[in-house]
This record gives sequence, structure tokens and C-alpha cells, in this order.
Amino acid sequence: MSDTENTALITRDQPTTQPASTISLATQRGRKRRRVLPITSPKFVVGAILVLSIVLFAIIAPIFSQNPRSTDNPALLPPSPEHLLGTTKLGNDMFAQLAIGAQGSLLVGVVAGGIAIVLSLVFGVLAGYLGGWREDALALLTNVMIVIPGLPLVMVIASFVPQRSWQLVAFVLGITSWAGAAYVLRLQTRSLRTRDYVYASKVAGERSFRVILVEIMPNLLPLLTAQFLFAIIFAILGEAGLSYLGLGPNSSITWGTILNDAQSGQALGRGAWWWFVPPGIMIALLGAGLALINFAIDEVINPKLRNAPDAARRVRKAAKTKGVAA
Repeated sequence: MSDTENTALITRDQPTTQPASTISLATQRGRKRRRVLPITSPKFVVGAILVLSIVLFAIIAPIFSQNPRSTDNPALLPPSPEHLLGTTKLGNDMFAQLAIGAQGSLLVGVVAGGIAIVLSLVFGVLAGYLGGWREDALALLTNVMIVIPGLPLVMVIASFVPQRSWQLVAFVLGITSWAGAAYVLRLQTRSLRTRDYVYASKVAGERSFRVILVEIMPNLLPLLTAQFLFAIIFAILGEAGLSYLGLGPNSSITWGTILNDAQSGQALGRGAWWWFVPPGIMIALLGAGLALINFAIDEVINPKLRNAPDAARRVRKAAKTKGVAA
């Protein structure tokens, strides 16, 4: 066998290896991609499935259900093939009310969350970027709203309005729930305004509005998303609490108004569990889904939460190795 054939044979038998730096770089890129994208998180997947299922139910179910205000049905019928979730004391189809109530509760949550996030941007991002006396003035209003308890204030405002639509309830919930998010955004913006790229934009003569929109806002996007989801959760639970106390919308159907009707109709004493259990479960599932998405986003924002699973696995592995060695 010639020397050339021997060399080819040895080369073929040896395993092909890549430089360690290339493997390390690829591994780091893969880990970074997994950490940046929350869609790979089981919390995000489960939360998104719950939220999307409820949204689809709110959109599709009213099409195939009867009029939720119809009283042509017998009263307090248990669940049956004709009435999947039974009927109420007045003969309303419970499935139809649950479907239309999903629309009302989701609209209240989204509108209130939108109002809260806009106000938190104005009082948080602007205050953190402008600085000086303008920051002090905006921070003073924010601190006043933080000190005032939100739910009692909403109850006082709602009690002075006899005719309450869901839009009014959403507006009241939105203007009373922005202060906490504004405080967090102000601190984060104060940290970002000292970065080199923000200072370079100012030196280049960029306007403050463009600096905030192009240089600061993209870095605040995960935090804004988390604050928006939290505002939706607060609004839905707040509306349910107000409606249960009789201070919610009296011209619309929401999950909260269904619970109020069940309480006033003595559903528990009558054994009509189908009147109050389904809206309670829907509120819990929606809140759990939004909270899981919020937790997944928090893991992207907070490095401690993001690295906690890896740290826990390393601790367990070290303890297991120590036990085997002993």
C-alpha cells in the first residue's frame, strides 16, 4: 500500500472535528435565541393557548347561540343538549350570556389596559427622559396616584354615575391603574437616557420625540408588553369585582354582571351551579393565561429569572455528583 493510500485511510478513520471556538459560538447563539424568544417557553405556550381559545370563543360562540337577553326559555333549567349551560332565573340561555359576556369583559380589559399604558407612557417615559423640574412635576402626580387606593376610588366614581356603560367602566379602571407602570417606566427610562447611543443621537441634533421613539422605546417594548398584560388582568378582575358589588356596567353583559345576577338571584341557594361556575372559571382561565404570558416575558426582561432554571439544574447535578462520589 502506498504512502498516499495510507494517508487517505488514516484521514478517513479519524473523526471530523470542528474548532472549539466555532462550536462554542454556535451554542451561545442557540442559547441566546432561546432566551430572547419567549415563544419557546412552556409558560408562554400554555398561556397563549388559553387566551386564544377564550378570544375565539368570544368571537365564534355568539354566532351560534340565541339572544342572550331572551326570556322565552323555562327558568333554571340544568345543562342539557338544548341548553348546554342551562338557563337563568329569567330564562336566559347561559351559554349565550357566557359568550356575549366574554366579549364585554375582553373589551373592558383591552380598553382599560390601553388607557393605562398610554398614561404610563406619558407620565413615565416623558418624566424619565426630560428630567429636571418637569420630571419632578410628573413624578409628583404619579406618586399621588400610587398613594390613592385604586379599587375604592373606582367604587366612589362609579357610585356617582347611575347609568354605566362598559366604556365608562373601562375608562375609570384605566385612569386609576397607570401609576405603578409609570413609576417602573420612569426608572427604566432614566437608566436608558444615559446610554451612549442616546447621547450620540442628542449630539447629532435629533429631536426628543425621535430619540424617545427610535432609541428608547424599542428597549422598553418587553416591559411595556408585560405592563399592558398586567393592566388587562387588573381591569378584568376589577370589572368583575365592581359588577359583583352592583357598580359595574348596567347596560352591557359581562362575566361580572352574570355573577351579580347569580348572586341577586340566589343561585347558590337554589343549587343552580351552572349560573355562577362557568363565568368564574372563564375569569380564572383568562387571568391564568395572561399571567403565564406575563411570566414568560418577565423571564426575558429579568436575567435572574431567565437563568434560574439553568442554575437550579446545575445545583441538582452537583448534589447528585457529590452523592455518587460519597
